[in-house]
Amino acid sequence: MKPFKDLGILFGIIGIVLMMVIPVPLGLLDILLVVNISLALIILLIAMNTKDALDFSIFPALLLITTLFRLALNVSTTRNILQHAEGGEVIETFGNWVAGGEIAIGFIVFLILVVVQFIVITKGSERVAEVAARFTLDAMPGKQMSIDADLNAGLINEQQARERRAKIEREADFYGAMDGASKFVKGDAIAAIIILLINLIGGFVVGMAIHDMSFQESLSTYSILTIGDGLVSQIPALLISTAAGLIVTRAASEGNLAHDVTGQLFRYPQLLYIVAGTIALLGLFTPIGVTATLPLAAVVAFAAWRMQQTLTKSSSKKN
Repeated sequence: MKPFKDLGILFGIIGIVLMMVIPVPLGLLDILLVVNISLALIILLIAMNTKDALDFSIFPALLLITTLFRLALNVSTTRNILQHAEGGEVIETFGNWVAGGEIAIGFIVFLILVVVQFIVITKGSERVAEVAARFTLDAMPGKQMSIDADLNAGLINEQQARERRAKIEREADFYGAMDGASKFVKGDAIAAIIILLINLIGGFVVGMAIHDMSFQESLSTYSILTIGDGLVSQIPALLISTAAGLIVTRAASEGNLAHDVTGQLFRYPQLLYIVAGTIALLGLFTPIGVTATLPLAAVVAFAAWRMQQTLTKSSSKKN
């Protein structure tokens, strides 16, 4: 079974490279675009449910593969947009649905996604990965000495010491790889802007010179296709960038992200009562109104009451 898995990965990488030089039919391109979105969502969910960053140690290499796959899709969609003035059902749906019939709105949404990914998420995760890699390398001698001390004291055996040393080396390799892999996401965001301009300007010229379109028809057709292509590309990129940020920002934890959030953020029900009261006061004494604030305040107060009951029962059982 393993050789078939290895061959599948090899053929997949080769197929990604071939997509850049061989035209892809629109039907197959639609399927690959949906696969790209699904793969990005899977990676994000796995990043949310890992307890330790090393549980997803393949992420730096996977980040490179998904970035290459996304760029290959960009090349294929650009070829179809410029040659045939078609992008497939997925691209046209995103272009018409997200833009809502307004080209300017679509461009603004696309630029917001690029800014959020490039400036906020990618920039932050890049810095965190860089600092984590540096601190991990600096802490390696101390960790090694601690392992040797535990081994000499008889607290652990040789096998356990070997496993701990291997984990320390894997941590250093992982954060070092994440520091470099974050550059892929940064370059992908820059490439997305360049591809957007190529599709828009090149498509506008090709539409009038080759496809004999009018000025208005060429502008409308290629603007919608360019917006759709940009959104289909940037949404998976944003999901994977978020996954990268989650991986490098996870500190020592007892469980996955959902467990940590519910266990730490909602540990103090008294504070939720204050939040509920503040929201209610905003609705009563400001023009916001009670329609949007009082239901939310009631939900927060009920959640605080339920958490307080749960904490009381757990403390009584311990006693």
